Amino acid sequence: MTSKTSLEEPIPVAVDAMGGDHAPDVVIQGACEAQDRYGDLLRPILVGDQQKLEEKLKSFGKNDELEIVHAAQQVAMDESGAGSFRKKRDSSLAVATRLVRDGSAKGVFSAGNTGAMVASSLLNIGRIAGVSRPALATLIPTSRPSQPWVILLDVGATAECKALNLYQYAILGELYARALLKLEQPRVGLLNIGEESSKGTELAQEAHAMMQRRSAFIGNVEGQDILSGNADVVVTDGFSGNVMLKFAESVWPFLGAVVREEIGSNLQSKLGALMLKPSFKRLKTRMDYSEYGGAPLLGVNGISIVGHGRSDAKAVRNGIRFAAQLVRSGLNDAIRTELQREEEGEVVNS
Repeated sequence: MTSKTSLEEPIPVAVDAMGGDHAPDVVIQGACEAQDRYGDLLRPILVGDQQKLEEKLKSFGKNDELEIVHAAQQVAMDESGAGSFRKKRDSSLAVATRLVRDGSAKGVFSAGNTGAMVASSLLNIGRIAGVSRPALATLIPTSRPSQPWVILLDVGATAECKALNLYQYAILGELYARALLKLEQPRVGLLNIGEESSKGTELAQEAHAMMQRRSAFIGNVEGQDILSGNADVVVTDGFSGNVMLKFAESVWPFLGAVVREEIGSNLQSKLGALMLKPSFKRLKTRMDYSEYGGAPLLGVNGISIVGHGRSDAKAVRNGIRFAAQLVRSGLNDAIRTELQREEEGEVVNS
């Protein structure tokens, strides 16, 4: 893949303007906000029905400020990922990922169909040499102020994994933690039902044995270790990771509903809640997926950010910014270098 833009110039990010529950309105609004706030760092490229996008931009008063690339089709949220790739070659997702493949964009963001985004990224952009399967990586908040985030992967790209996939996820997660969280020595754990190496399935035991080659590997971790921050990176298969992610996303709405119910019971509770309002606000911010805007699909030969289907303008804005940030971080170059070391058989344990 050839580059047409230096890192000193604004990073072009292709935006699937037709993807998401509230597209194209909130996607356009988020792209406009990204351009207004971070225009010296990034350049959004809207991909979708040109006439619709031009009309929406005009209503926002942004007629000529954002580039539009026409795509005649769009992928619905309930379509098959691989099926949509075969049947809709001119979808906004397919066109957006081809812009990255051809070098017209360095990153892509979509809040649309996750399966279709993974398929389009994998088949259009391709994998980094040596990567067996890509992985979606997300941030989970922890209880430690000194270590507010843990990276969980895979959360949905590959439901059924082999030991090699999990081993490579450990590498991808470690490098991602260095780039994003600025950790020199991230602690990588394998999600399991016990700390002992003999615990879990045959797959988990085989992956554990492979991961011992990595100095960053701290062994098996259990579910309670995630929120407590006992690891910086937690590796699992896409099925388990997606279930855990969906559960984590449900925690804040559940707690909010329970707290509101309890507060409404008497005046004393209402007065206490008023005093704690700033703390509640900070907690909500820590639980808010829109702060980063999406999860990167690690292992593809370009930066691909998968946003939540319910993304609002803030999430879209931050997802576009996040794509540009990861381009500048040199993450994919670090992945290529490390996998080359693996291929050459260099010792990685210290």
